[in-house]
Amino acid sequence: MARRAQAKAARIYDVIDRRSDVFHGHAEKGSRSLMNVTFTLNGPEEEKRFLAEAKAAGCLGLAGHRSVGGIRASIYNALPMESVEVLASLMESFKP
Repeated sequence: MARRAQAKAARIYDVIDRRSDVFHGHAEKGSRSLMNVTFTLNGPEEEKRFLAEAKAAGCLGLAGHRSVGGIRASIYNALPMESVEVLASLMESFKP
């Protein structure tokens, strides 16, 4: 189960790292969560558009905490890798 959690988190963090012109992770690499991947985009309007595209793709509940904002992908154990792939693919193809 730990390997699966690491693989899911790594898939999303990989996109954040490769597309750092669009996605900005909150945590330093050594402190990244395996269960809640948090990041921002280049402003609130871009985040709204990303959330709308994510919702259309079936990715729900990604809005960050109201006091912090940004995006929070909760990838708990019950979430299948296929769902992570949908989000990662959306992130890869997202046009700011």
